[in-house]
Amino acid sequence: MVTPSIEYGLLSPMLIVFGAAVAGVLVEAFLPRAARYRIQVTLALGALGAAVVAVVLLARELHGTPGRPAVLGAVVLDAPALFLQGTIALVGLLGILLIAERRPATETVGATRGLDGFTPQASAAAGSVAEQLATKTGVMQTEVFPLTMFAIGGMLLFGAADDLLTMFIALEVLSLPLYLLCGLARHRRLLSHEASLKYFLLGAFSSAFFLYGAAMLYGYAGTLDLTGIADAVATRSPNTPLALIGIALLLVGVLFKVGAVPFHSWIPDVYQGAPTAITAFMAAGTKIAAFGAMLRIFYVAVPQLRDDWRPVLWAIAILTMVLGTLLAVTQTDVKRMLAYSAVAHSGFILTGVIAANPAGVSSTLFYLFAYGFSTVGAFAVVGLVRNIAGEEATAMTQWAGLGRRYPVVGLVFSLFLLAFAGIPLTSGFVGKFAVFKAAGEGGAMPLVVVGVIASAVAAYFYVRVIVLMFFTEPPEDAPEVVIPSGLTATVVTITAAVTFALGALPQPLLDLANNAAVFLR
Repeated sequence: MVTPSIEYGLLSPMLIVFGAAVAGVLVEAFLPRAARYRIQVTLALGALGAAVVAVVLLARELHGTPGRPAVLGAVVLDAPALFLQGTIALVGLLGILLIAERRPATETVGATRGLDGFTPQASAAAGSVAEQLATKTGVMQTEVFPLTMFAIGGMLLFGAADDLLTMFIALEVLSLPLYLLCGLARHRRLLSHEASLKYFLLGAFSSAFFLYGAAMLYGYAGTLDLTGIADAVATRSPNTPLALIGIALLLVGVLFKVGAVPFHSWIPDVYQGAPTAITAFMAAGTKIAAFGAMLRIFYVAVPQLRDDWRPVLWAIAILTMVLGTLLAVTQTDVKRMLAYSAVAHSGFILTGVIAANPAGVSSTLFYLFAYGFSTVGAFAVVGLVRNIAGEEATAMTQWAGLGRRYPVVGLVFSLFLLAFAGIPLTSGFVGKFAVFKAAGEGGAMPLVVVGVIASAVAAYFYVRVIVLMFFTEPPEDAPEVVIPSGLTATVVTITAAVTFALGALPQPLLDLANNAAVFLR
Protein backbone atom coordinates (compact mmCIF):
# COMPACT_ATOMS: atom_id res chain seq x y z
CA MET A 1 0.00 0.00 0.00
CA VAL A 2 1.30 3.43 -0.97
CA THR A 3 0.69 6.21 1.53
CA PRO A 4 -1.31 8.81 -0.39
CA SER A 5 0.22 12.23 -0.83
CA ILE A 6 -2.30 15.06 -0.80
CA GLU A 7 -1.14 18.12 -2.72
CA TYR A 8 -3.33 20.65 -0.94
CA GLY A 9 -1.99 23.59 -2.90
CA LEU A 10 -2.96 22.06 -6.23
CA LEU A 11 -6.40 21.22 -4.88
CA SER A 12 -6.93 24.65 -3.31
CA PRO A 13 -9.74 25.89 -5.63
CA MET A 14 -11.82 22.79 -4.93
CA LEU A 15 -10.96 22.69 -1.23
CA ILE A 16 -11.99 26.33 -0.80
CA VAL A 17 -15.37 25.71 -2.43
CA PHE A 18 -16.06 22.47 -0.58
CA GLY A 19 -14.94 24.06 2.69
CA ALA A 20 -17.40 26.91 2.16
CA ALA A 21 -20.14 24.39 1.38
CA VAL A 22 -19.52 22.51 4.64
CA ALA A 23 -19.38 25.79 6.55
CA GLY A 24 -22.69 26.75 4.95
CA VAL A 25 -24.28 23.55 6.27
CA LEU A 26 -23.02 24.42 9.77
CA VAL A 27 -24.46 27.92 9.43
CA GLU A 28 -27.86 26.39 8.62
CA ALA A 29 -27.61 24.08 11.60
CA PHE A 30 -26.46 26.42 14.36
CA LEU A 31 -27.12 30.08 13.54
CA PRO A 32 -30.49 31.82 13.97
CA ARG A 33 -32.53 32.14 10.80
CA ALA A 34 -32.37 35.94 10.76
CA ALA A 35 -28.56 35.91 10.48
CA ARG A 36 -28.18 33.19 7.88
CA TYR A 37 -28.78 35.08 4.64
CA ARG A 38 -26.00 37.64 4.93
CA ILE A 39 -23.51 35.09 6.24
CA GLN A 40 -24.32 32.57 3.50
CA VAL A 41 -24.04 35.15 0.71
CA THR A 42 -20.77 36.52 2.10
CA LEU A 43 -19.36 33.03 2.59
CA ALA A 44 -20.29 31.84 -0.91
CA LEU A 45 -19.09 34.96 -2.74
CA GLY A 46 -15.89 35.12 -0.69
CA ALA A 47 -15.09 31.46 -1.32
CA LEU A 48 -15.70 31.69 -5.07
CA GLY A 49 -13.62 34.85 -5.29
CA ALA A 50 -10.83 33.06 -3.42
CA ALA A 51 -11.20 30.07 -5.76
CA VAL A 52 -10.73 32.34 -8.78
CA VAL A 53 -7.60 33.80 -7.21
CA ALA A 54 -6.33 30.29 -6.43
CA VAL A 55 -6.83 29.24 -10.06
CA VAL A 56 -4.91 32.28 -11.29
CA LEU A 57 -2.04 31.60 -8.86
CA LEU A 58 -1.91 27.94 -9.90
CA ALA A 59 -1.88 28.92 -13.56
CA ARG A 60 1.09 31.21 -12.93
CA GLU A 61 2.87 28.53 -10.91
CA LEU A 62 2.37 25.84 -13.55
CA HIS A 63 3.02 28.12 -16.52
CA GLY A 64 5.49 26.52 -18.90
CA THR A 65 4.84 23.01 -17.56
CA PRO A 66 2.37 20.40 -18.87
CA GLY A 67 0.70 20.29 -15.44
CA ARG A 68 0.88 18.15 -12.33
CA PRO A 69 -1.09 15.17 -11.01
CA ALA A 70 -2.44 15.15 -7.47
CA VAL A 71 -3.82 12.58 -5.00
CA LEU A 72 -1.98 9.65 -6.62
CA GLY A 73 -3.12 10.70 -10.07
CA ALA A 74 -6.83 10.83 -9.27
CA VAL A 75 -6.85 14.55 -10.13
CA VAL A 76 -4.72 16.40 -12.64
CA LEU A 77 -4.12 20.13 -12.76
CA ASP A 78 -3.17 21.01 -16.31
CA ALA A 79 -3.99 23.97 -18.53
CA PRO A 80 -7.45 22.77 -19.69
CA ALA A 81 -8.47 21.88 -16.12
CA LEU A 82 -7.44 25.30 -14.79
CA PHE A 83 -9.21 27.11 -17.66
CA LEU A 84 -12.41 25.19 -16.95
CA GLN A 85 -12.13 25.69 -13.21
CA GLY A 86 -11.69 29.43 -13.64
CA THR A 87 -14.69 29.57 -15.97
CA ILE A 88 -16.88 27.54 -13.59
CA ALA A 89 -15.86 29.66 -10.61
CA LEU A 90 -16.74 32.86 -12.48
CA VAL A 91 -20.08 31.44 -13.62
CA GLY A 92 -20.66 30.27 -10.05
CA LEU A 93 -20.07 33.81 -8.78
CA LEU A 94 -22.72 35.12 -11.17
CA GLY A 95 -25.05 32.29 -10.21
CA ILE A 96 -24.72 33.06 -6.50
CA LEU A 97 -25.51 36.72 -7.17
CA LEU A 98 -28.72 35.69 -8.94
CA ILE A 99 -29.65 33.20 -6.24
CA ALA A 100 -29.05 35.88 -3.60
CA GLU A 101 -31.68 38.16 -5.19
CA ARG A 102 -34.32 38.50 -2.48
CA ARG A 103 -36.06 41.80 -3.23
CA PRO A 104 -39.51 41.47 -1.63
CA ALA A 105 -42.72 42.54 -3.32
CA THR A 106 -43.25 45.55 -1.06
CA GLU A 107 -40.20 47.27 -2.52
CA THR A 108 -41.40 47.20 -6.12
CA VAL A 109 -43.89 49.20 -8.09
CA GLY A 110 -47.16 47.30 -8.04
CA ALA A 111 -46.57 45.85 -4.57
CA THR A 112 -47.23 42.28 -5.77
CA ARG A 113 -44.13 41.67 -7.81
CA GLY A 114 -40.99 40.52 -6.01
CA LEU A 115 -37.83 38.81 -7.16
CA ASP A 116 -37.48 36.08 -4.53
CA GLY A 117 -37.65 32.97 -6.72
CA PHE A 118 -37.40 30.36 -3.97
CA THR A 119 -40.11 28.80 -1.85
CA PRO A 120 -39.90 29.90 1.81
CA GLN A 121 -40.27 26.34 3.04
CA ALA A 122 -39.20 23.50 0.76
CA SER A 123 -40.46 20.75 3.08
CA ALA A 124 -44.04 22.04 3.01
CA ALA A 125 -46.51 20.67 0.47
CA ALA A 126 -47.46 23.03 -2.34
CA GLY A 127 -50.42 25.20 -1.28
CA SER A 128 -50.42 23.89 2.28
CA VAL A 129 -51.15 25.96 5.37
CA ALA A 130 -47.49 25.60 6.42
CA GLU A 131 -46.31 27.07 3.15
CA GLN A 132 -48.79 29.96 3.34
CA LEU A 133 -47.72 30.69 6.92
CA ALA A 134 -44.03 30.66 5.93
CA THR A 135 -44.77 33.04 3.07
CA LYS A 136 -46.75 35.39 5.32
CA THR A 137 -44.05 35.51 7.98
CA GLY A 138 -41.32 36.22 5.39
CA VAL A 139 -39.25 33.06 5.92
CA MET A 140 -36.23 33.06 3.61
CA GLN A 141 -34.73 29.99 1.95
CA THR A 142 -30.96 29.93 2.53
CA GLU A 143 -30.20 26.23 2.20
CA VAL A 144 -29.74 26.90 -1.50
CA PHE A 145 -26.30 28.45 -0.92
CA PRO A 146 -24.45 25.40 0.48
CA LEU A 147 -26.26 23.19 -2.06
CA THR A 148 -25.04 25.41 -4.87
CA MET A 149 -21.51 25.41 -3.49
CA PHE A 150 -21.47 21.61 -3.40
CA ALA A 151 -22.62 21.58 -7.03
CA ILE A 152 -19.87 24.03 -7.99
CA GLY A 153 -17.29 21.92 -6.18
CA GLY A 154 -18.40 18.86 -8.12
CA MET A 155 -18.13 20.81 -11.37
CA LEU A 156 -14.59 21.91 -10.51
CA LEU A 157 -13.61 18.29 -9.92
CA PHE A 158 -15.45 16.79 -12.90
CA GLY A 159 -13.24 18.33 -15.57
CA ALA A 160 -10.02 17.77 -13.58
CA ALA A 161 -10.58 14.09 -12.67
CA ASP A 162 -7.98 11.79 -14.19
CA ASP A 163 -9.63 8.48 -13.38
CA LEU A 164 -13.15 7.29 -14.01
CA LEU A 165 -14.04 6.62 -10.37
CA THR A 166 -13.14 10.17 -9.33
CA MET A 167 -15.05 11.42 -12.35
CA PHE A 168 -18.13 9.46 -11.29
CA ILE A 169 -17.93 10.83 -7.74
CA ALA A 170 -17.67 14.35 -9.14
CA LEU A 171 -20.66 13.68 -11.37
CA GLU A 172 -22.77 12.69 -8.39
CA VAL A 173 -21.56 15.57 -6.23
CA LEU A 174 -22.56 18.12 -8.88
CA SER A 175 -25.83 16.37 -9.75
CA LEU A 176 -27.47 15.61 -6.42
CA PRO A 177 -27.70 19.23 -5.22
CA LEU A 178 -29.11 20.28 -8.59
CA TYR A 179 -31.89 17.70 -8.31
CA LEU A 180 -32.96 19.38 -5.08
CA LEU A 181 -32.48 22.96 -6.26
CA CYS A 182 -34.73 22.41 -9.28
CA GLY A 183 -37.70 21.73 -6.99
CA LEU A 184 -37.51 24.93 -4.91
CA ALA A 185 -39.38 27.41 -7.11
CA ARG A 186 -41.59 29.89 -5.24
CA HIS A 187 -44.35 29.91 -7.87
CA ARG A 188 -45.72 26.99 -9.87
CA ARG A 189 -44.54 24.60 -7.19
CA LEU A 190 -45.98 21.48 -8.80
CA LEU A 191 -44.24 22.25 -12.08
CA SER A 192 -41.03 22.71 -10.15
CA HIS A 193 -41.50 19.41 -8.33
CA GLU A 194 -42.13 17.67 -11.64
CA ALA A 195 -38.93 19.14 -13.05
CA SER A 196 -36.94 17.98 -10.03
CA LEU A 197 -38.34 14.45 -10.20
CA LYS A 198 -37.73 14.12 -13.94
CA TYR A 199 -34.19 15.37 -13.59
CA PHE A 200 -33.50 13.00 -10.70
CA LEU A 201 -34.90 9.87 -12.36
CA LEU A 202 -33.26 10.44 -15.73
CA GLY A 203 -30.04 11.61 -14.09
CA ALA A 204 -29.90 8.43 -11.99
CA PHE A 205 -30.21 6.31 -15.14
CA SER A 206 -27.47 8.29 -16.88
CA SER A 207 -25.17 7.92 -13.88
CA ALA A 208 -25.75 4.17 -13.93
CA PHE A 209 -24.73 4.08 -17.60
CA PHE A 210 -21.58 6.04 -16.79
CA LEU A 211 -20.66 3.69 -13.93
CA TYR A 212 -21.32 0.60 -16.07
CA GLY A 213 -19.11 2.07 -18.80
CA ALA A 214 -16.34 2.64 -16.27
CA ALA A 215 -16.64 -1.01 -15.20
CA MET A 216 -16.37 -2.16 -18.81
CA LEU A 217 -13.25 -0.09 -19.39
CA TYR A 218 -11.76 -1.42 -16.16
CA GLY A 219 -12.40 -4.94 -17.42
CA TYR A 220 -10.64 -4.04 -20.65
CA ALA A 221 -7.65 -2.08 -19.30
CA GLY A 222 -7.33 -3.32 -15.72
CA THR A 223 -7.32 0.29 -14.49
CA LEU A 224 -9.62 3.27 -14.14
CA ASP A 225 -6.82 5.74 -14.77
CA LEU A 226 -7.30 7.63 -18.05
CA THR A 227 -3.65 7.44 -19.06
CA GLY A 228 -3.63 3.75 -18.11
CA ILE A 229 -6.59 3.16 -20.41
CA ALA A 230 -4.72 5.00 -23.18
CA ASP A 231 -1.68 2.75 -22.62
CA ALA A 232 -3.89 -0.33 -22.78
CA VAL A 233 -5.41 0.83 -26.07
CA ALA A 234 -1.92 1.44 -27.47
CA THR A 235 -0.64 -2.03 -26.56
CA ARG A 236 -3.72 -4.12 -27.32
CA SER A 237 -6.09 -4.60 -30.22
CA PRO A 238 -7.94 -1.27 -30.63
CA ASN A 239 -11.11 -3.02 -31.81
CA THR A 240 -11.76 -4.83 -28.56
CA PRO A 241 -15.56 -4.85 -28.12
CA LEU A 242 -15.26 -4.41 -24.36
CA ALA A 243 -13.50 -1.05 -24.80
CA LEU A 244 -15.99 0.18 -27.38
CA ILE A 245 -18.96 -0.80 -25.21
CA GLY A 246 -17.38 1.01 -22.26
CA ILE A 247 -16.84 4.16 -24.32
CA ALA A 248 -20.44 4.06 -25.55
CA LEU A 249 -21.82 3.75 -22.03
CA LEU A 250 -19.60 6.54 -20.74
CA LEU A 251 -20.81 8.66 -23.63
CA VAL A 252 -24.43 8.17 -22.59
CA GLY A 253 -23.71 9.55 -19.12
CA VAL A 254 -21.81 12.59 -20.38
CA LEU A 255 -24.15 13.38 -23.28
CA PHE A 256 -27.07 13.42 -20.86
CA LYS A 257 -25.39 16.16 -18.86
CA VAL A 258 -24.73 18.32 -21.93
CA GLY A 259 -28.28 17.76 -23.19
CA ALA A 260 -27.39 16.20 -26.55
CA VAL A 261 -29.94 14.31 -28.64
CA PRO A 262 -31.30 11.70 -27.93
CA PHE A 263 -30.63 12.38 -24.22
CA HIS A 264 -32.14 15.86 -24.20
CA SER A 265 -35.74 15.22 -23.14
CA TRP A 266 -35.19 16.55 -19.62
CA ILE A 267 -33.81 19.92 -20.74
CA PRO A 268 -37.02 21.89 -21.60
CA ASP A 269 -39.05 20.62 -18.65
CA VAL A 270 -36.29 21.16 -16.08
CA TYR A 271 -35.26 24.56 -17.43
CA GLN A 272 -38.89 25.70 -17.38
CA GLY A 273 -39.80 24.32 -13.95
CA ALA A 274 -36.66 25.17 -11.96
CA PRO A 275 -36.20 28.58 -10.32
CA THR A 276 -34.79 30.81 -13.05
CA ALA A 277 -31.65 31.60 -11.05
CA ILE A 278 -30.95 27.86 -10.80
CA THR A 279 -31.71 27.41 -14.49
CA ALA A 280 -29.19 30.13 -15.35
CA PHE A 281 -26.48 28.58 -13.19
CA MET A 282 -27.24 25.00 -14.22
CA ALA A 283 -27.50 25.71 -17.94
CA ALA A 284 -24.03 27.26 -17.96
CA GLY A 285 -22.10 25.41 -15.26
CA THR A 286 -23.23 21.86 -15.99
CA LYS A 287 -22.48 22.19 -19.70
CA ILE A 288 -19.00 23.59 -19.02
CA ALA A 289 -18.13 20.81 -16.57
CA ALA A 290 -19.57 18.00 -18.69
CA PHE A 291 -17.81 19.09 -21.87
CA GLY A 292 -14.58 19.39 -19.86
CA ALA A 293 -14.97 15.76 -18.77
CA MET A 294 -15.83 14.73 -22.33
CA LEU A 295 -12.69 16.39 -23.69
CA ARG A 296 -10.56 14.60 -21.10
CA ILE A 297 -12.09 11.21 -21.88
CA PHE A 298 -11.70 11.46 -25.65
CA TYR A 299 -8.40 13.35 -25.80
CA VAL A 300 -6.57 11.58 -22.94
CA ALA A 301 -8.09 8.09 -22.51
CA VAL A 302 -9.11 6.98 -26.00
CA PRO A 303 -7.60 9.29 -28.64
CA GLN A 304 -6.35 6.25 -30.59
CA LEU A 305 -9.92 5.00 -30.97
CA ARG A 306 -11.05 8.20 -32.69
CA ASP A 307 -11.97 6.26 -35.84
CA ASP A 308 -14.56 4.43 -33.74
CA TRP A 309 -16.03 7.25 -31.63
CA ARG A 310 -15.93 10.09 -34.16
CA PRO A 311 -18.66 8.62 -36.45
CA VAL A 312 -20.96 8.25 -33.45
CA LEU A 313 -20.33 11.83 -32.36
CA TRP A 314 -20.88 12.99 -35.95
CA ALA A 315 -24.38 11.51 -35.93
CA ILE A 316 -25.16 12.84 -32.46
CA ALA A 317 -23.89 16.34 -33.30
CA ILE A 318 -25.97 16.51 -36.48
CA LEU A 319 -29.10 15.27 -34.71
CA THR A 320 -28.53 17.68 -31.82
CA MET A 321 -28.06 20.73 -34.04
CA VAL A 322 -30.98 19.92 -36.33
CA LEU A 323 -33.52 18.72 -33.76
CA GLY A 324 -32.65 21.41 -31.21
CA THR A 325 -33.07 24.12 -33.84
CA LEU A 326 -36.32 22.78 -35.28
CA LEU A 327 -37.93 22.30 -31.87
CA ALA A 328 -36.86 25.77 -30.74
CA VAL A 329 -38.69 27.27 -33.73
CA THR A 330 -42.00 25.80 -32.53
CA GLN A 331 -41.84 27.04 -28.93
CA THR A 332 -44.22 29.61 -27.48
CA ASP A 333 -42.48 29.92 -24.10
CA VAL A 334 -39.27 31.92 -23.72
CA LYS A 335 -37.65 29.54 -21.23
CA ARG A 336 -38.45 26.49 -23.35
CA MET A 337 -37.13 28.29 -26.43
CA LEU A 338 -33.87 28.98 -24.60
CA ALA A 339 -33.83 25.35 -23.44
CA TYR A 340 -34.01 23.97 -26.98
CA SER A 341 -31.48 26.61 -27.98
CA ALA A 342 -29.17 25.08 -25.36
CA VAL A 343 -29.68 21.68 -26.99
CA ALA A 344 -28.68 23.10 -30.37
CA HIS A 345 -25.60 24.74 -28.85
CA SER A 346 -24.52 21.37 -27.46
CA GLY A 347 -24.38 20.20 -31.06
CA PHE A 348 -22.29 23.21 -32.07
CA ILE A 349 -19.84 22.58 -29.23
CA LEU A 350 -19.62 18.90 -30.19
CA THR A 351 -18.16 19.94 -33.54
CA GLY A 352 -15.15 21.26 -31.64
CA VAL A 353 -14.80 17.97 -29.73
CA ILE A 354 -15.05 15.99 -32.98
CA ALA A 355 -12.17 17.97 -34.50
CA ALA A 356 -9.76 15.79 -32.49
CA ASN A 357 -6.94 18.34 -32.71
CA PRO A 358 -5.53 21.08 -30.43
CA ALA A 359 -7.67 23.67 -32.23
CA GLY A 360 -10.73 21.65 -31.27
CA VAL A 361 -9.80 21.85 -27.59
CA SER A 362 -9.06 25.59 -27.63
CA SER A 363 -12.19 26.47 -29.63
CA THR A 364 -14.36 24.37 -27.32
CA LEU A 365 -12.89 26.09 -24.27
CA PHE A 366 -13.55 29.53 -25.78
CA TYR A 367 -17.11 28.56 -26.75
CA LEU A 368 -17.86 27.28 -23.25
CA PHE A 369 -16.62 30.50 -21.66
CA ALA A 370 -18.58 32.73 -24.03
CA TYR A 371 -21.75 30.62 -23.94
CA GLY A 372 -21.68 30.40 -20.14
CA PHE A 373 -21.76 34.16 -19.66
CA SER A 374 -24.43 34.77 -22.32
CA THR A 375 -26.65 32.04 -20.89
CA VAL A 376 -26.51 33.38 -17.34
CA GLY A 377 -27.33 36.87 -18.63
CA ALA A 378 -30.25 35.75 -20.78
CA PHE A 379 -31.95 33.85 -17.96
CA ALA A 380 -31.26 36.72 -15.56
CA VAL A 381 -33.28 39.00 -17.84
CA VAL A 382 -36.07 36.42 -18.14
CA GLY A 383 -36.38 36.36 -14.35
CA LEU A 384 -37.15 40.09 -14.25
CA VAL A 385 -40.34 39.93 -16.34
CA ARG A 386 -43.29 39.34 -14.00
CA ASN A 387 -47.07 39.36 -14.30
CA ILE A 388 -49.53 40.90 -11.84
CA ALA A 389 -49.42 37.79 -9.63
CA GLY A 390 -45.65 38.05 -9.26
CA GLU A 391 -44.97 34.99 -11.42
CA GLU A 392 -42.50 34.99 -14.27
CA ALA A 393 -44.21 35.88 -17.54
CA THR A 394 -42.51 33.51 -19.98
CA ALA A 395 -45.23 33.15 -22.62
CA MET A 396 -43.99 34.82 -25.79
CA THR A 397 -47.32 36.57 -26.36
CA GLN A 398 -46.76 38.45 -23.10
CA TRP A 399 -43.38 39.70 -24.31
CA ALA A 400 -44.97 41.64 -27.16
CA GLY A 401 -43.95 45.29 -26.99
CA LEU A 402 -41.62 44.68 -24.04
CA GLY A 403 -38.73 46.39 -25.80
CA ARG A 404 -40.86 49.48 -26.43
CA ARG A 405 -41.81 49.86 -22.79
CA TYR A 406 -38.41 48.86 -21.40
CA PRO A 407 -35.80 49.71 -24.06
CA VAL A 408 -32.76 48.84 -21.95
CA VAL A 409 -34.09 45.40 -21.06
CA GLY A 410 -35.09 44.78 -24.66
CA LEU A 411 -31.68 45.79 -26.00
CA VAL A 412 -29.76 43.70 -23.48
CA PHE A 413 -31.89 40.62 -24.12
CA SER A 414 -31.52 41.19 -27.87
CA LEU A 415 -27.73 41.22 -27.43
CA PHE A 416 -27.85 37.79 -25.81
CA LEU A 417 -30.16 36.45 -28.51
CA LEU A 418 -27.88 37.77 -31.25
CA ALA A 419 -24.94 36.11 -29.52
CA PHE A 420 -26.80 32.79 -29.48
CA ALA A 421 -27.54 33.28 -33.18
CA GLY A 422 -23.86 33.88 -33.91
CA ILE A 423 -24.18 37.40 -35.26
CA PRO A 424 -20.85 39.28 -35.74
CA LEU A 425 -19.61 41.56 -32.95
CA THR A 426 -20.92 39.11 -30.35
CA SER A 427 -19.13 36.32 -28.52
CA GLY A 428 -21.36 33.73 -30.19
CA PHE A 429 -20.04 34.55 -33.64
CA VAL A 430 -16.41 34.10 -32.58
CA GLY A 431 -17.24 30.88 -30.73
CA LYS A 432 -19.04 29.30 -33.67
CA PHE A 433 -16.38 30.43 -36.12
CA ALA A 434 -13.68 28.88 -33.91
CA VAL A 435 -15.34 25.46 -33.52
CA PHE A 436 -16.33 25.29 -37.18
CA LYS A 437 -12.80 26.21 -38.26
CA ALA A 438 -11.34 23.53 -35.98
CA ALA A 439 -13.80 20.94 -37.28
CA GLY A 440 -12.92 21.84 -40.87
CA GLU A 441 -9.22 21.42 -40.13
CA GLY A 442 -10.05 18.04 -38.58
CA GLY A 443 -11.71 16.80 -41.76
CA ALA A 444 -15.33 17.34 -40.69
CA MET A 445 -16.43 19.78 -43.38
CA PRO A 446 -19.88 18.14 -43.87
CA LEU A 447 -20.51 18.69 -40.18
CA VAL A 448 -19.54 22.33 -40.56
CA VAL A 449 -22.02 22.74 -43.42
CA VAL A 450 -24.81 21.30 -41.27
CA GLY A 451 -23.78 23.60 -38.43
CA VAL A 452 -23.86 26.71 -40.61
CA ILE A 453 -27.31 25.81 -41.98
CA ALA A 454 -28.61 25.10 -38.47
CA SER A 455 -27.22 28.45 -37.30
CA ALA A 456 -29.00 30.23 -40.14
CA VAL A 457 -32.31 28.58 -39.25
CA ALA A 458 -31.76 29.28 -35.55
CA ALA A 459 -31.37 32.98 -36.31
CA TYR A 460 -35.07 32.98 -37.25
CA PHE A 461 -36.46 32.19 -33.81
CA TYR A 462 -34.02 34.55 -32.10
CA VAL A 463 -34.90 37.42 -34.41
CA ARG A 464 -38.59 36.55 -33.99
CA VAL A 465 -38.36 37.39 -30.28
CA ILE A 466 -36.59 40.68 -31.06
CA VAL A 467 -39.31 41.62 -33.56
CA LEU A 468 -41.94 40.66 -31.00
CA MET A 469 -40.39 42.92 -28.36
CA PHE A 470 -39.88 46.00 -30.52
CA PHE A 471 -42.37 45.87 -33.38
CA THR A 472 -45.53 44.40 -31.82
CA GLU A 473 -48.22 46.06 -29.75
CA PRO A 474 -48.23 44.96 -26.09
CA PRO A 475 -51.19 42.87 -24.86
CA GLU A 476 -53.70 44.11 -22.30
CA ASP A 477 -52.17 41.93 -19.58
CA ALA A 478 -48.63 43.06 -20.42
CA PRO A 479 -46.14 42.09 -17.70
CA GLU A 480 -43.83 44.48 -15.93
CA VAL A 481 -40.06 44.39 -15.59
CA VAL A 482 -39.28 44.41 -11.87
CA ILE A 483 -36.41 46.72 -11.00
CA PRO A 484 -33.76 44.41 -9.53
CA SER A 485 -31.34 45.05 -6.73
CA GLY A 486 -27.67 45.62 -7.40
CA LEU A 487 -27.08 41.84 -7.39
CA THR A 488 -29.04 41.00 -10.53
CA ALA A 489 -28.12 44.32 -12.14
CA THR A 490 -24.45 43.43 -11.69
CA VAL A 491 -24.96 40.02 -13.31
CA VAL A 492 -26.78 41.48 -16.33
CA THR A 493 -24.20 44.23 -16.76
CA ILE A 494 -21.19 41.91 -16.54
CA THR A 495 -22.62 39.25 -18.85
CA ALA A 496 -23.69 41.83 -21.44
CA ALA A 497 -20.27 43.49 -21.34
CA VAL A 498 -18.46 40.15 -21.71
CA THR A 499 -20.76 39.08 -24.55
CA PHE A 500 -20.00 42.25 -26.50
CA ALA A 501 -16.31 42.43 -25.55
CA LEU A 502 -15.60 38.88 -26.69
CA GLY A 503 -17.24 39.70 -30.01
CA ALA A 504 -15.30 42.93 -30.54
CA LEU A 505 -11.94 41.97 -28.95
CA PRO A 506 -11.79 38.16 -28.65
CA GLN A 507 -8.05 37.73 -29.15
CA PRO A 508 -6.91 37.77 -25.49
CA LEU A 509 -9.29 34.96 -24.56
CA LEU A 510 -8.51 33.08 -27.80
CA ASP A 511 -4.81 33.24 -26.92
CA LEU A 512 -5.55 32.04 -23.40
CA ALA A 513 -7.62 29.15 -24.76
CA ASN A 514 -4.87 28.26 -27.27
CA ASN A 515 -2.34 28.13 -24.45
CA ALA A 516 -4.71 25.92 -22.47
CA ALA A 517 -5.25 23.31 -25.18
CA VAL A 518 -2.67 20.71 -24.05
CA PHE A 519 -3.67 17.94 -21.65
CA LEU A 520 -1.25 16.29 -19.23
CA ARG A 521 -0.88 12.67 -20.32
